[in-house]
Order: sequence, then structure tokens, then C-alpha cells
Amino acid sequence: MIVVRSRVHGATIRPAPTGDPLPMTRLPDFDDVRAAARRLAGHARRTPLLADTPLDGLTGGRILLKLETLQHTGSFKFRGAWNRLVQLNATERAAGVVAFSSGNHAQGVAEAARRLGIHATIVMPSDAPRIKLQNTRDMGAEIVEYDRRRESREQIAARLATERGATLVPSYDDPDIIAGQGTTGLEIVEQAAEHGLTLDDVVVCCSGGGLTAGIALAMAQLAPQAGVWTAEPAAYDDHRRSLAAGRRQRNEPDTPPSICDALLAPIPGELTFAINRPLLRGGLAVSDDEVRQAIVFAARTLKLIVEPGGAVALAAVLAGKLDVRGRTVAVTLSGGNIEDTLLAELLTTT
Repeated sequence: MIVVRSRVHGATIRPAPTGDPLPMTRLPDFDDVRAAARRLAGHARRTPLLADTPLDGLTGGRILLKLETLQHTGSFKFRGAWNRLVQLNATERAAGVVAFSSGNHAQGVAEAARRLGIHATIVMPSDAPRIKLQNTRDMGAEIVEYDRRRESREQIAARLATERGATLVPSYDDPDIIAGQGTTGLEIVEQAAEHGLTLDDVVVCCSGGGLTAGIALAMAQLAPQAGVWTAEPAAYDDHRRSLAAGRRQRNEPDTPPSICDALLAPIPGELTFAINRPLLRGGLAVSDDEVRQAIVFAARTLKLIVEPGGAVALAAVLAGKLDVRGRTVAVTLSGGNIEDTLLAELLTTT
């Protein structure tokens, strides 16, 4: 087994055996997150950390909402995309980039590429929300659609990148992507301190694990007392099961789709799980109905628009999946790109 060494809270990361070959890729550390913050300064938004909401009375805790719904393109994904693309040299920029995504990474890469004058090709599932497809196209990206049930987006993207000599930009399993997402964690700690608060827990919406890994790196350095938890759809709780088992667990290929279209990764990333395994406290899972209720609560009570994948952490807290009584807990609202028709349906039926 290959061992990849990196400074993560002073430890050597040893990925759990999975049967898959692990590339010799350096894991990001806290210094990389700090460097990403410098690159993002003046380009990404320092999104609000919302305190003093009705959630405090409902849960008995002090709940802080990190509003990545207000980030460029409506999700945290712009952070990692900018950190990756801004480091490309002139030759690499001229050749373009290729990414694969169900929507939010697609938009983040498309917008970062537009600002940097880079041609972006995005491999997206044909059943992605129309708003995400249209937004990505409106940012100037070329879209290549595929059938997520029958085709491999990774294989399609790799072929396109090879044919075009373009740079492949993964959605989570990349050191620069992870470091960029980790700037969310830096802000959470800084903003909690501005409220005079010390964090006890952080609940993170999770798919491939890039946002979680980046936040975990920041917490391990700046708030080591805080437990970091993943939140996932119950049918796609591969991180929860992987953390419990100590090795990566794959979702069954015939698992019915969840309402959380942004959180359907089949297995935790190799790099992200190598970081998350020693640093996370555990995983939480919520039903699609609990996600629907969280979306409606956000809209009606908090006056916030959140997409299904961006609402799983809020759903976990609302549903009592984590005991937050007497604790200060940061919750990521990781995306706000919800279809108008879905939001209208939920508001009229839930």
C-alpha cells in the first residue's frame, strides 16, 4: 500500500486500504488553505455567518449558519475552482480546462474560467437541474451531457482532456480544490470569534468530501476542540459508513436517486478520505423528507433559499441527528441553486 504523507494536525495520513491504487499526490495541509485564502482575497466573497436565528430556541444550541448560498455562482465551489485555475500557467490556460459535475462545481469552474479568460468544458449529467445547466452555459462554458446511470463522467472528462491537451479539474479529489474549499473553515472560525463564540461542532454538507476535508484542516489548526461531522442523504451516506468502518465504502450502483442531486458521489474521494478519516468526529444521514422540511424552514422562517444538497446539514440539526443542546454549532448551507418549480412545489405541499 502506498503511504501519502502530509501535515494534518501534526500527523501522517495513511489512507485506508480500498483495493484501488492511490496516486502519489501530496495531501494539502493548513499552509495550503492559508495560501488559498490569499489567492481568493478580492475574488471570492467572505460569506456571512448568521447567528441569533429561531434555530437557537428550537434546538437549545447556538446555531451559526455559514451562507455559502451567497457565494459567487450560489455555492462554495467557486473557492476551489478559483484556487485551482488561477495557478495555471499561460500554456495551460490557453489549452483550457475540463471538469465534471452535476452542477455546482460546473458553475464554479465556468465562472472562474470566464474571469480568467480560459475555455471550460464541463461534463454534466443530462438530468442535472435545468437552472444549473443553463447557468453553466450562460457563463460561457461548453457542456457535454452524459447519462449518469450508464456512463462514467470521469472517463468522458479524462478522454476530452487528453484529446484537447486540457487540464482536468476534479470536483473534490484535488489538493488545490480541497485547500480552496478550506477557506470556508477559516472564515467560520474567524467569524465565530467575532461573535465572541467558541465552536463545539461543525456540520458540513458532504458528497465527495472536498468541502469537509478543507474545513477539517482549518478546524484541526484553529479550533481543534470542535467536532467536524458530515451530513449526507440517507441513501448516499458513504462517508458516514466509511468513517464507521475505517475504510472507504461505496454506494450501491442501483441506489434510487435522492432529491439531493449535488450529493450523489459513489464513494468518498481518496485524498479527501485520507484527510477526513483521522480528523472527523463522525457522519450524519437524513432522509429526503427531512431535507424537504429543512428547505421549507429555511425559506419560510429564515428567509433563505437553499437547494437540497445545500440543506442536508441544516436538516440534520433540525431533525436532531446531533445533540446540540448547550453547544455552539456551525452549519454549512453549501448551495442555493434550486429549481423554481421545486421550491414552489415544496412551499405549497410541505
